Amino acid sequence: MATRQATPSTIDEYIAGFSTEVRAILQKIRRTVAKAAPGAQETISYRIPSFTLNGMLVHFAAFKAHIGFYPPVRGDAKLVEAVARYAGEKGNLRFPLDEPIPYDLIERIVQHRVKQNRAKAAAKAGKKR
Repeated sequence: MATRQATPSTIDEYIAGFSTEVRAILQKIRRTVAKAAPGAQETISYRIPSFTLNGMLVHFAAFKAHIGFYPPVRGDAKLVEAVARYAGEKGNLRFPLDEPIPYDLIERIVQHRVKQNRAKAAAKAGKKR
């Protein structure tokens, strides 16, 4: 669990507030997202690590017993099925800390979100013309 009190201004500050074990997981998630979304920008949104690329891409956060990953997966039936065991009550994902973190699944989710954001940006640009 985090020991920080102030709102972090960077992902490094956010991650620094956790135990060594959780910091390693958060850093690997950070690298996984960055690899899956080249050019994405890191930020803090809702007081948690976030990435943007053509709009908000993903957020992640550490809790006492799990890593939260947001937003819910939509628009790809196979991916929705793949994440079903991790879906919480609102569809946001919860990766238990007492199980291996599915980094390959996180990479697929991020790649899917990149496609969704690009399509949304292209549609928006098309309307402006």
